[in-house]
Amino acid sequence: MDSFSLIAFFERDKGFEIVLDLFYRAISDEVELLMNIINWGEVYYIILTEQGNKKAYLFETNFEKLPLELIYPDRSLVKIASSYKAHNSLSYADRIAAATADIHKGILLTGDKEFEQLKKDIDIEWL
Repeated sequence: MDSFSLIAFFERDKGFEIVLDLFYRAISDEVELLMNIINWGEVYYIILTEQGNKKAYLFETNFEKLPLELIYPDRSLVKIASSYKAHNSLSYADRIAAATADIHKGILLTGDKEFEQLKKDIDIEWL
């Protein structure tokens, strides 16, 4: 899961129903949901700058209740993310999200059109 999908969920933007359904499915052990700590930090940063300390604290507190496992990058994940940067114009956080999906053989959930560049490299579910 990238930052776009989690922000869509918290702000009830387009596609939040898809994220909500995935959370229910994860609670039922039908799917496993992962987010890289770098992407978590991106969500925290966006909420902090746009909505302030109180909302950022609420995000941090509520995140702990979600059926979402945080992934911490290792060298192999960063290497994959670096290769994406060599051939695409993705941001660092987007490269990390893509590499997390790749290394865990998962599907990246996003609404960020920047990932169009990687549709041949990773599986993407669009919000």
